[in-house]
Parts: sequence; C-alpha cells; structure tokens
Amino acid sequence: MDFFRLVTWNVNSIRIRMDLLRLLCEKENPDIVCLQEVKAKEADFPFDAVKALGFNHIALYGIPGYNGVAILSKYPFKKSEKHDWVGKKDARNISATVFDDVEINNMYIPAGGDIPDPIENLSFAHKLCFMDDVAEYFEQHKPELENKKMLLCGDFNVAPSENDVWNHKQLLKVVSHTPIEVERLKRLFNSLNFVDAVRIFYPEPQKVFSWWSYRNPNWQTNNKGRRLDHIWVTPNLKNRLLSCKIINYMRCQERPSDHVPVMAEIKI
Repeated sequence: MDFFRLVTWNVNSIRIRMDLLRLLCEKENPDIVCLQEVKAKEADFPFDAVKALGFNHIALYGIPGYNGVAILSKYPFKKSEKHDWVGKKDARNISATVFDDVEINNMYIPAGGDIPDPIENLSFAHKLCFMDDVAEYFEQHKPELENKKMLLCGDFNVAPSENDVWNHKQLLKVVSHTPIEVERLKRLFNSLNFVDAVRIFYPEPQKVFSWWSYRNPNWQTNNKGRRLDHIWVTPNLKNRLLSCKIINYMRCQERPSDHVPVMAEIKI
C-alpha cells in the first residue's frame, strides 16, 4: 500500500446516514473516515455496522443528542486522544496517529448561530473563542509540533475565501463568512503553517463548495453553496498529497447530509 484515502464528512447523524456511509465506501473505498456530528453516545454508536465496512479501528468522542466526532480506520491507531477546548466537554475534537507518524485531528468547529455578534450571540462568541483557543495552543507548542506530520480536517463552519461562497458580498454579514470568523480561522491556519489540501487541486479562483442548505430545494440549479469542510496538512505532508475530491453526488441521495464528503489521497 503506497497511499491512503482519507475522507472528512459532517454526517449529520451516523445512525440516519449508515446507508450513505455504505454507498460512500462502495464508490470511493476510503481507508480512514473522519465524521462530525455523529449525534450518538458510545452506547448508541453502530459499531458492528461500521466494522462490517472494514473499519475495525474506531476512535469516538460522543455525547448524547448532538455533536460528536469519530475516526474510522482500516488500519490500527498508534494512539488516540479526545480534546476539549474553551473549557467545554462538547465532543468536537478527536485525534489518532496512524502509520506510526501521521496524526489525524478531526475537528468540528461550532456553527455560531445566526447573529454575527459575540455580545448578542453567545454561540458566536463560543465559535470565535474555540478557534482562538486551538490556535493559541498550536502557537504556544509550535517548537514541539512543527516537525510533526499532522492532518487537521473536519467541518470548520467557516468559508474563508471569497471563492468558497456563492456570493462574497452578500455573505459578508452572514455567519460562516464574516471577516471576524475568517480572521480567526486564518490565525489557526497560520499557527502551524498549514497547507489547504483542497486548494492545491482546486486552485483559486475556482468556486468550490461542500455544503448546501436544506432550505434550498434547487441547490443544484442555483449552486448557492459554501466550502465549510476542510483538509489541512502541515508543510511536511504537502509533497505527499496525491489528490483531493469533493464528493458532490452524496448530496443527491435520499435523506442526505447538507454537507458532502471531502477526500484526499496521501502517500504513506
């Protein structure tokens, strides 16, 4: 095996989307799947169904009702770890080391509500603080982290570039594309000099989206999407990137998530 396929996907309930996970595996044959919003505590997670797809190694950080992240792998983990930020145990980040030296960080950054004001909207304040907390940790530990081979992926709930949204000007005051969110995500991006894997293969100014609102029944026709789902790698993994793919057909399936999977192929 010369490379592995990694998928990140906000599944929006693993139990509802098990058939779609099977379809994804049949069509794309991923080796590692990072899921966000699994919406299942450990007792309710479909371990047997997931293992039947070949993922015998599962790192799960789940809580009742909402959030939750999981890393599904066909290959053993050297170690896995749950992470909490801004003092909340809300199941938004889990990491696992595979192939001895690649640390995969699966992260679900808070959505932030509808009002882009941290004083009026505590959910938005949480989102900004979450990004600051992770960025500060990476900055403070940069000497020990900068040589680590790290992949940071997940639903970041921020579309940072004007080509990551269908209309830059119209969305400047809409949560997920406001300048203050973009600034915070940029700080996180710069904290370990990450490389945006998707943009290596879908270069600017190409429009690239991974999310389309459920409120938009004509999403394919008007294509009013946003790129909220990301795969970043540290510079020492850049030359090991072989491809990236936005798996849009998953949005066309019955009972889809509003996010589509994003996949990267990476040399081992």
